[in-house]
Amino acid sequence: MDDELPGEIAERIRRRNGAATIYDIAELAGVNPSTVSRALSKPGRISKKTEEKIRAAADRLDFQFNPMARALPTGRSHTIGLMVADITNPVIFGIVRGAEHTAAAAGYTLVIAESQESGEAEAEAVSRILPSVDGLILATTRLGDERITRLADRKPVILINRQVDGIVGVLPEVEQGVSDLVAHLADLGHTSIAYLSGPETSWISRRRWETLLDAAEGRGIAVVEIGPLSPTIDGGSKALRRVQASRATAAIAFNDLMAIGLIQAASSAGMRIPADLSIAGFDDIFGSELIVPALTTVRAQLQLAGERAVGKVLEALGDATEPVSDEPLATTLVVRGSTGPVPRL
Repeated sequence: MDDELPGEIAERIRRRNGAATIYDIAELAGVNPSTVSRALSKPGRISKKTEEKIRAAADRLDFQFNPMARALPTGRSHTIGLMVADITNPVIFGIVRGAEHTAAAAGYTLVIAESQESGEAEAEAVSRILPSVDGLILATTRLGDERITRLADRKPVILINRQVDGIVGVLPEVEQGVSDLVAHLADLGHTSIAYLSGPETSWISRRRWETLLDAAEGRGIAVVEIGPLSPTIDGGSKALRRVQASRATAAIAFNDLMAIGLIQAASSAGMRIPADLSIAGFDDIFGSELIVPALTTVRAQLQLAGERAVGKVLEALGDATEPVSDEPLATTLVVRGSTGPVPRL
């Protein structure tokens, strides 16, 4: 800290063990404390010249901005909670990146908590973070509808890949991606498909199955559901025996991790992918094109989902700078080497 600070400011800071406040910055910069708060929490809301003067004063005082301290007089912490089922799942990476980018741009801090695929663990984690955040994003939530509705009565709640009446959700356009995938397999000659479903509490897994069922029936394709299964590589690997027993010539997994696990298990069992079995997944996570053969998948706009979810929280808080779209996020079929013509008998 600068030794040549005005005497009164320097003395006050010494009494606080070196901690400066926005009032010290305001005195040093010659502005009101409220102007300092706006400059530090919402960049771009005041003139560039004044903001630069305030930031120079803050740097000179080695000021560390504390959003929790700001919450005391305003009732706002300027933090947003993001609840995820499994932080190691690559699906989460894109969501977190998009959410963090949008939150930071608005002067908010993103707090991430994990449930490890447990509804009870999720409920406990939410109860811990809810009092200290302004809004909550539930991505891949395993909570029941009633519990989600009760949370939304307390704070703004936004859902990703989940639909609950009366709650804002950021949803993918499921029908297009699934229909395109079924059409792709039908064009390759497949007449039987196995669907490896995700967790029993997963809304998006049920939605994909229902859409797949409709699309398959419309084309005269036999379809069977295998699951519920753990949405992991291990979950996909353990499903191999049931896939073989189904006599399906193609398998569609709830997500790419399960599809990768199925490919690995099938290859270890001496099967050729896709000559003996075509396999596809959902999401197009990092690693989908690195597995051998590269995975055919339905790409989701994960980063955009995170961006929109934070945008929707900001809308609910009256802090959004522009409207956030309500349109479903487009999904795109990405054809790679894991799907091929139906095996010849």
